Amino acid sequence: MNKVTTLHEFIMDRQADFPFASGELSRLLSDIAVASKVVSKDVRRAGLLDNFLGKQGSINIQGEEQQKLDVIADNQFINMFKTGGEVCGIASEENDEFMPFEGEFSQNGKYVVLFDPLDGSTNIDVNVSIGTIFSIYRRQSKVGTPATLEDMMQSGAKQIAAGYVLYGSSTMMVYTTGKGVNGFTLDPYIGEFCLSHPDMRMPEMGRIYAMNEGNVNICDPGIKEYIESKCQQILEGASRPYSGRYIGSLVADFHRNMIKGGIYIYPSTTVDPEGKLRLLYECNPLAFIAEQAGGLATTGHERIMDIEPTRLHQRVPYFVGSKKMVEQAMSYLKG
Repeated sequence: MNKVTTLHEFIMDRQADFPFASGELSRLLSDIAVASKVVSKDVRRAGLLDNFLGKQGSINIQGEEQQKLDVIADNQFINMFKTGGEVCGIASEENDEFMPFEGEFSQNGKYVVLFDPLDGSTNIDVNVSIGTIFSIYRRQSKVGTPATLEDMMQSGAKQIAAGYVLYGSSTMMVYTTGKGVNGFTLDPYIGEFCLSHPDMRMPEMGRIYAMNEGNVNICDPGIKEYIESKCQQILEGASRPYSGRYIGSLVADFHRNMIKGGIYIYPSTTVDPEGKLRLLYECNPLAFIAEQAGGLATTGHERIMDIEPTRLHQRVPYFVGSKKMVEQAMSYLKG
């Protein structure tokens, strides 16, 4: 029987890749893993517990109605970051403003974390896969002072780590520190994430596209042309046209394309001219992972990770996935 490598062992083995971190980054990644285990437990028991399913009754800054588990997951991660000591402040999709942590202990933290605590939360009540997305940056402000907005407003190219946790048929944590992508599956018997998908690579080509086709008539006409043409064409000589697979949980759609190859499209529309997905909480971290795995992530016209953010909850159009499929889709754009 082969020896199983746990996430903790893997992180410790790779600590030498980041001599500037002095162990803090390793501890921060471990903290995220611990918080995600708690959230995974809550997600799997949600139907059995009072006050876990359904709407919270409040609207977040995105104008979206919060689910109860949104708030529970958000608080779980924030509390973990506050007590860990590596993080001086956070920004979350569920909060209007960024949150600098008070006290000398936290203000000495070298990092900030931007995250979506529960992506795809509208799927909670119907038991469809959801996830957590996170992005880690080195702070720009002076250590020992409160975190600032400028610490949060960094381009994706400055990320030092990013990842996601998928709460699906199994719970998986996938992350990168800029040296490839590795995936870990939570073993419920020992309560540890174990290396299950080493050195993940996204296929250059696939036959799956993920898009809300309800938007196809209100976006760039080239996108409609792309979808129609790819659904009809014969792929590489086989009688297998492209297939549409849209889950509605970005993490789940992205993870499928990581494994099987594919493209995820959420373009600008006449209703949402800036796009719908959040640059800092969703697009940047998944773009970092995609590029490290050999894929691409663009707005359709520029690289996602080159964008200098101007607003904390900025939205952008998003094309991410297999390299050749993203390049093909971009070639159809008219605007």
